[in-house]
Amino acid sequence: MENSIIYKRLYNDYSKKHLDKIILSAFFSILVAGSTSAIAWLLDPAIKKLFIEKDQTLIIYIPLMIILAFTTKGLSLYYAKATMIGVGEAIKKKLQFDMVNTLVGADTQIIDKKHSGKFISNLTYDVTHITNLLSSAILTLFKDSLTLIGLLFVMFLQNWKLALISIIMIPLA
Repeated sequence: MENSIIYKRLYNDYSKKHLDKIILSAFFSILVAGSTSAIAWLLDPAIKKLFIEKDQTLIIYIPLMIILAFTTKGLSLYYAKATMIGVGEAIKKKLQFDMVNTLVGADTQIIDKKHSGKFISNLTYDVTHITNLLSSAILTLFKDSLTLIGLLFVMFLQNWKLALISIIMIPLA
């Protein structure tokens, strides 16, 4: 079977039912990326205004904003992971149920040809890999790519010349 056919089947049979929770997890991932970028952006005025210029008017606001950004990041990351783990477990349950139903309805000659350990391996180990792909890998890919985009935006916002030199030099390092 081709990979694209397998992915379409995984989406249509298992993931499509949980699309609302996946979108909710994506929203929390956007909050994680935004708050990570906000932390990086807030550190510049914190150092300049509070420590170098010793501006006393911002002594309460900047630390509160940093605390708010860290709190948002932590809570959003928790809810994004918890939501995707819940989706992964629901998919795992349905996938194992479908596999057992197929196994119960299978011809006895097919069952006799395979070792019982192979069936158990398929029901546990293989299904776990599929659900890990659907839950943690997709979340990590989405969250990390958005965080990268956000941090690059902050880099260019704070000092575009240095950011451009850094991006040019990274492949050479």
